[in-house]
Amino acid sequence: MDIAGQYRISAPRDVVWAALNDPEVLKRCIPGCKELEQKSPTELAAKVGLKIGPISATFTGAVTLQDLQPPERYTIVGQGSGGAAGFAKGSADVVLTEAEGGAETDLAYTAKADVGGKIAALGGRLMQATSKKLADEFFSKFVAELNGPAESSDDAAAAEPEKKSRWAKWLGRG
Repeated sequence: MDIAGQYRISAPRDVVWAALNDPEVLKRCIPGCKELEQKSPTELAAKVGLKIGPISATFTGAVTLQDLQPPERYTIVGQGSGGAAGFAKGSADVVLTEAEGGAETDLAYTAKADVGGKIAALGGRLMQATSKKLADEFFSKFVAELNGPAESSDDAAAAEPEKKSRWAKWLGRG
């Protein structure tokens, strides 16, 4: 199954790139993430609990970052096993493009996934809908992580120094 999406993030591209490579940020954003451990700069081990239709399972697996072109793009390749529930494997190409003169970033992704075992028996339409929902949940949390809580336009000007401080943190300058 294939899914794709695009998001606008109110942060410079290098900040978004740093966050996409920060295991603590990823752990907070991945739906159902119980554990996420960085094994090397390009390898992570994960444990994720998910409910897909009537099936609940904890998947353990590995994620590898490939084709890195900082801060523009990379490919995430992962596979996991949910025991009797089955397995999942897939990849996602993530592309970051500067927007608004570099003050914002457009994040686009295209992903492919394959599943087997009991979860595969749920049918393609349910799996497609669930995959899209999980991707949207991850990226919504990720965007909120970088953009901060929603604010009114009156609060936006007052929040600007705090936003710069958060960006400095991602860049290791705060």
